[in-house]
Amino acid sequence: MQVDFHASRRGTVGIEWELALVDSQTLKLVPAADGLLSELGVHGDDPIRKEYLQNMIEVVSQPHQRVADAVDDVADRLAEVRVAARAQGVSLLGAGCHPFSRASEQKPFSSPRYDVVTERNQWWGRQMAICGIHVHVGLTAKEYALPVVDVLSRFYPFFLALSASSPFWEGDDTGYASQRTMLFQQLPTNGLPWQFTEWSQFEDFVTGVTQCSMISSASEIRWDVRPAPRFGTVENRTADSVGTLAEIGTLAALTQCLTEFTVRELDAGRGLVALEPWFIKENKWRAARYGLDAEMITSQHRHRVRPVRECLDEWIDRLHPVAHDLGCTGELEFAAELSRRGAPYERQRALAADADLYDLTRRLVDETGAEAPSWQADAAHHLENSQDQDR
Repeated sequence: MQVDFHASRRGTVGIEWELALVDSQTLKLVPAADGLLSELGVHGDDPIRKEYLQNMIEVVSQPHQRVADAVDDVADRLAEVRVAARAQGVSLLGAGCHPFSRASEQKPFSSPRYDVVTERNQWWGRQMAICGIHVHVGLTAKEYALPVVDVLSRFYPFFLALSASSPFWEGDDTGYASQRTMLFQQLPTNGLPWQFTEWSQFEDFVTGVTQCSMISSASEIRWDVRPAPRFGTVENRTADSVGTLAEIGTLAALTQCLTEFTVRELDAGRGLVALEPWFIKENKWRAARYGLDAEMITSQHRHRVRPVRECLDEWIDRLHPVAHDLGCTGELEFAAELSRRGAPYERQRALAADADLYDLTRRLVDETGAEAPSWQADAAHHLENSQDQDR
């Protein structure tokens, strides 16, 4: 089966931000998406759209050349949603999972696409009360797509450890930094991508799984990192949903910079460093379990296992020239600040140590859409200054 890759402008960034809807008083998940979207007068592929469950919406940016503009785009959409949500007694929550609501009580939307998910996956399908951040980066040719998929998969621990925001599930501390990751991989076409060296191999794969009725279109391949041929992008789906704009920006910048780094290496004729798929799988689990405290497996045989924080700092330095060229230096550098000051799962656990899960959820709701985490009031100023330097 031929899979046409519709080339797009190099390095453009698009952001998809999944948000949970909660009752403003009880803070429990509430099936308010239908009424909210009707109030907003949106439908289909509008920038504000429904997701699988009725307690979720997604806000989507247009493609932008600069990360800051893509973040501003989703922030503008969020402001629209807030007005309608407030009138209906609904609040928004940016996290991988709700800390205490029960997943099985949530209702999916009915549509041919979603009905298949519900019927086929049964109990696991009823556990998908989870939200993520997806980042698209534009590519000029399909020859770049699979190498970029491999590189982004190799650095899975960076994206997940920085964004992990789902340590609590139905009132319990799971012991994982990202419960969302463990749940999402249970569905049959989800999880890590297969490693292909040629686009024709990807087309053969799509042909095979379509013939076997595993999927009906390539869009139903829900890998953690996947080619998005319709848009001419690679889509990074590894991250939990997060609450603040600075965190969204750092995930988008890291994705954009690693993609551009890969394209430059290919254009220069340099080979890409590979990591065996079994180690990529182990790294995914370690990041989901331990977050930034994980020891990640690297391709360096003399230093096979190293702390995520240490590797992240090195790659931020290595990507700094790329970030400067792309105009996202501040957003990239904020990853180091998150590593030092606390990723979402760390902040949640610290709050839960002194308060109950209702109070924790209230804090998460209050933080959703903020410029930066509450522990750094001057983070927005830091980003603004760095962006001025990029200009």
